[in-house]
Amino acid sequence: MAEEEKSLEDRIRSLRLPNDDEVFGVVESSMGSGHMKVRCKDGNMRTCRIPGRLHKRVWIREGDVVIIEPWQVQSDEKGDIVYRYTQTQVGWLKKAGIWKE
Repeated sequence: MAEEEKSLEDRIRSLRLPNDDEVFGVVESSMGSGHMKVRCKDGNMRTCRIPGRLHKRVWIREGDVVIIEPWQVQSDEKGDIVYRYTQTQVGWLKKAGIWKE
């Protein structure tokens, strides 16, 4: 059991967490053309785009947990999707108490 918790702590440390200007979010719906409606943990509903560097590499669906970087202008309305968590990673975040639904 102690080995399992140690490996969980190591996994959490190696996991990408939001920086100071980034927030967690859950994808609510796809709007097409690489744009998504995302409900963010800070209480805002943002229209977020998938940047070109992620567009073909990462498939994002409704219900996925993502990290959002709000834009400098219209920061409460728009942002960029920076990272998508897998279901396994979301489970690790829940066990560590970082993500609560």
